[in-house]
Amino acid sequence: MRSRIIVGVVVLTALIGAGTLAARGIPNVGADKQWTLTNFQDPVRVKDTLVMGPVLIVHDSNKMARGEPCTTFYRFKPGVGPQEELVSFHCRPRQGHLVETTTFTTVASDPGCKRLVEYQIAGDAEAHGVPLK
Repeated sequence: MRSRIIVGVVVLTALIGAGTLAARGIPNVGADKQWTLTNFQDPVRVKDTLVMGPVLIVHDSNKMARGEPCTTFYRFKPGVGPQEELVSFHCRPRQGHLVETTTFTTVASDPGCKRLVEYQIAGDAEAHGVPLK
Protein backbone atom coordinates (compact mmCIF):
# COMPACT_ATOMS: atom_id res chain seq x y z
CA MET A 1 0.00 0.00 0.00
CA ARG A 2 2.76 2.40 0.97
CA SER A 3 4.68 1.68 -2.24
CA ARG A 4 1.57 2.47 -4.32
CA ILE A 5 1.32 5.90 -2.70
CA ILE A 6 5.00 6.60 -3.30
CA VAL A 7 4.76 5.48 -6.94
CA GLY A 8 1.62 7.59 -7.40
CA VAL A 9 3.34 10.70 -6.03
CA VAL A 10 6.41 10.11 -8.22
CA VAL A 11 4.27 9.65 -11.36
CA LEU A 12 2.19 12.74 -10.61
CA THR A 13 5.32 14.82 -9.98
CA ALA A 14 6.87 13.56 -13.24
CA LEU A 15 3.73 14.44 -15.24
CA ILE A 16 3.57 17.94 -13.79
CA GLY A 17 7.29 18.46 -14.42
CA ALA A 18 7.05 17.17 -17.98
CA GLY A 19 4.04 19.38 -18.65
CA THR A 20 5.85 22.42 -17.32
CA LEU A 21 8.96 21.75 -19.39
CA ALA A 22 6.99 20.97 -22.53
CA ALA A 23 4.81 24.06 -22.17
CA ARG A 24 7.94 26.19 -22.08
CA GLY A 25 8.36 25.22 -25.72
CA ILE A 26 5.45 27.51 -26.64
CA PRO A 27 6.96 30.52 -28.39
CA ASN A 28 6.52 33.94 -26.80
CA VAL A 29 4.57 32.91 -23.70
CA GLY A 30 4.95 35.93 -21.44
CA ALA A 31 2.90 38.50 -19.59
CA ASP A 32 0.57 38.95 -22.57
CA LYS A 33 -0.19 35.21 -22.76
CA GLN A 34 -1.71 32.90 -20.20
CA TRP A 35 -1.88 29.16 -20.47
CA THR A 36 -3.18 26.14 -18.63
CA LEU A 37 -2.99 22.40 -19.06
CA THR A 38 -6.08 20.30 -18.53
CA ASN A 39 -7.32 16.82 -19.26
CA PHE A 40 -10.91 16.52 -20.45
CA GLN A 41 -11.91 13.02 -19.31
CA ASP A 42 -15.16 13.17 -21.28
CA PRO A 43 -15.80 14.82 -24.66
CA VAL A 44 -16.56 18.54 -24.43
CA ARG A 45 -17.83 20.68 -27.30
CA VAL A 46 -15.72 23.82 -27.64
CA LYS A 47 -17.26 26.12 -30.21
CA ASP A 48 -17.96 23.55 -32.96
CA THR A 49 -15.19 21.07 -32.09
CA LEU A 50 -15.27 18.03 -29.81
CA VAL A 51 -12.29 18.05 -27.45
CA MET A 52 -11.13 15.19 -25.23
CA GLY A 53 -7.89 14.25 -23.49
CA PRO A 54 -4.89 16.40 -22.55
CA VAL A 55 -5.22 19.96 -23.85
CA LEU A 56 -3.12 23.12 -23.63
CA ILE A 57 -5.22 26.30 -23.58
CA VAL A 58 -3.46 29.56 -24.50
CA HIS A 59 -5.03 33.02 -24.17
CA ASP A 60 -3.25 35.94 -25.90
CA SER A 61 -4.28 39.40 -24.62
CA ASN A 62 -2.55 41.20 -27.50
CA LYS A 63 -4.60 39.28 -30.07
CA MET A 64 -7.75 40.00 -28.05
CA ALA A 65 -6.95 43.75 -28.13
CA ARG A 66 -6.59 43.56 -31.93
CA GLY A 67 -9.94 41.72 -32.26
CA GLU A 68 -8.29 38.50 -33.44
CA PRO A 69 -8.98 34.97 -32.19
CA CYS A 70 -7.26 35.12 -28.80
CA THR A 71 -7.86 31.64 -27.37
CA THR A 72 -6.36 28.50 -28.85
CA PHE A 73 -6.78 24.90 -27.69
CA TYR A 74 -3.90 22.56 -28.61
CA ARG A 75 -3.78 18.80 -28.29
CA PHE A 76 -1.07 18.19 -25.66
CA LYS A 77 1.20 15.17 -25.45
CA PRO A 78 2.79 14.82 -21.98
CA GLY A 79 6.57 14.76 -22.20
CA VAL A 80 6.48 16.19 -25.73
CA GLY A 81 4.39 19.36 -25.59
CA PRO A 82 1.73 21.04 -27.70
CA GLN A 83 0.68 19.22 -30.85
CA GLU A 84 -1.87 20.34 -33.44
CA GLU A 85 -4.29 23.22 -32.96
CA LEU A 86 -7.78 21.95 -32.17
CA VAL A 87 -9.84 25.14 -32.11
CA SER A 88 -9.26 28.88 -31.97
CA PHE A 89 -11.75 31.67 -31.23
CA HIS A 90 -12.24 35.23 -29.99
CA CYS A 91 -13.42 34.96 -26.38
CA ARG A 92 -15.95 37.15 -24.60
CA PRO A 93 -14.09 38.50 -21.55
CA ARG A 94 -15.90 39.08 -18.29
CA GLN A 95 -14.51 40.43 -15.05
CA GLY A 96 -14.94 37.90 -12.26
CA HIS A 97 -13.23 36.98 -9.02
CA LEU A 98 -9.66 35.73 -8.74
CA VAL A 99 -9.57 31.92 -8.86
CA GLU A 100 -6.88 29.64 -7.45
CA THR A 101 -7.49 26.80 -9.90
CA THR A 102 -8.51 26.83 -13.53
CA THR A 103 -12.29 26.54 -13.79
CA PHE A 104 -14.58 25.44 -16.61
CA THR A 105 -18.29 26.20 -16.90
CA THR A 106 -20.23 23.72 -19.04
CA VAL A 107 -23.85 23.17 -19.96
CA ALA A 108 -25.67 20.10 -21.23
CA SER A 109 -25.50 19.91 -25.01
CA ASP A 110 -25.83 16.82 -27.19
CA PRO A 111 -26.74 13.59 -25.40
CA GLY A 112 -23.65 12.44 -23.50
CA CYS A 113 -21.72 15.61 -24.26
CA LYS A 114 -21.30 18.98 -22.57
CA ARG A 115 -20.59 22.38 -24.13
CA LEU A 116 -17.89 24.63 -22.70
CA VAL A 117 -19.38 28.10 -22.20
CA GLU A 118 -16.65 29.75 -20.13
CA TYR A 119 -13.18 29.14 -18.71
CA GLN A 120 -11.02 31.00 -16.23
CA ILE A 121 -7.29 30.42 -15.81
CA ALA A 122 -5.87 30.01 -12.30
CA GLY A 123 -4.51 33.23 -10.81
CA ASP A 124 -6.65 35.48 -13.01
CA ALA A 125 -9.82 37.44 -12.29
CA GLU A 126 -10.94 37.53 -15.93
CA ALA A 127 -13.27 34.82 -17.23
CA HIS A 128 -13.43 34.03 -20.94
CA GLY A 129 -16.71 33.18 -22.63
CA VAL A 130 -16.70 30.66 -25.46
CA PRO A 131 -18.80 31.47 -28.56
CA LEU A 132 -21.27 28.90 -29.91
CA LYS A 133 -19.90 29.05 -33.48
